[in-house]
Amino acid sequence: MSDEHEHHDHDLAHDTPKAPVPLMPDDAGSKALTDALRSSFVIVKFLMAGLVVLFFASGFFTVGPQERAIVLRFGKPLGEGEAALRGPGAHWAWPYPIDKVEKVPFSQVQSADSTVGWYAVTPEQEATGTVPPPGETLNPALDSYLLTGDANIIHVRAKLRYRITDPLRYILGFTNAAGAVTNALNNALCFAAAQFSVDDALTRNQLAFRERIERRIDQLATEQKLGIAVEQVTFSGVIPPRQLADKFRAALEASVRSERVMSEARSYANEALARAQGDAASRVGVAQSEASRMVEAVRSEADVFTKLLPEYRKNPELLMRTWQAEVVGRVFTNAQEIWFRPANMSDRLDLSRQPLKPKTAAPEAPKEDHH
Repeated sequence: MSDEHEHHDHDLAHDTPKAPVPLMPDDAGSKALTDALRSSFVIVKFLMAGLVVLFFASGFFTVGPQERAIVLRFGKPLGEGEAALRGPGAHWAWPYPIDKVEKVPFSQVQSADSTVGWYAVTPEQEATGTVPPPGETLNPALDSYLLTGDANIIHVRAKLRYRITDPLRYILGFTNAAGAVTNALNNALCFAAAQFSVDDALTRNQLAFRERIERRIDQLATEQKLGIAVEQVTFSGVIPPRQLADKFRAALEASVRSERVMSEARSYANEALARAQGDAASRVGVAQSEASRMVEAVRSEADVFTKLLPEYRKNPELLMRTWQAEVVGRVFTNAQEIWFRPANMSDRLDLSRQPLKPKTAAPEAPKEDHH
């Protein structure tokens, strides 16, 4: 019976509704934490989505009108030859570190400054344009210089202007292509200086010195496959060692004076030669003109004699008298009277003038008779 009673009590306990259990403080904090975590997860999801969008959006890049770009995927270019170059416009690539975009100023003029051949200058002095005072001697550890063909020393500072003609070689062929171009410029300076004397490099033939540098850079660019074309080399300074500036200045002044005297002597020689050549040409011209005139005169007289020869053969006496009268009339143009002496005439001639005939008097008029 006790078992039945216990079973009845157990059924009553199940059938009777339980009263709500009051919330404890720990349960309220857990709920707040759960809500906060749920909100945080939502924010994190948005942030992750935004980061993904930003990640893919960072792969967009633009190439300027004077640029070319190459996309490197894990260090290897996408495409071969010209297909690897991206032209002007908008493009997309996987963001770093998957892809890396290298841009090259394809048609813009680039520049490189020489790093050898100049004396030591600090960055502060370079920025302010000040020149440090020269020491007693050159310091090989600091001062750089170039050796000329006649075993002299000069300082040269040069700038190379060039264009990139092969972007693939320029980017992929060298870790530092700009440094390779600078090394080529430095090599060309040392090479060209050894081909010229100090006077030619400083003053006399500086144009040829610069052209030799440009040709050397072209040669190195072809041999080393730099992918560039030389535009121009300019000098910002070509000077002798500052310790010997006075000596070089005196030698230059003496050279200038010598050149001036030589120039004056050459000018005088050219002037004298020109006068002599002009005088000789004038004399030759006059002689040639006189010779031509005489030849023409002789030829004309020969033609006249040739034409008169048949007439002379017909009647020599008549022709001689006619010709004599013509010659006498031409020679004695101003003579008032002319006498001819025949060949068979005696030596005594009566040269007196013939008496003038008296003039006949005019008849007198008859006198009038007044008677």
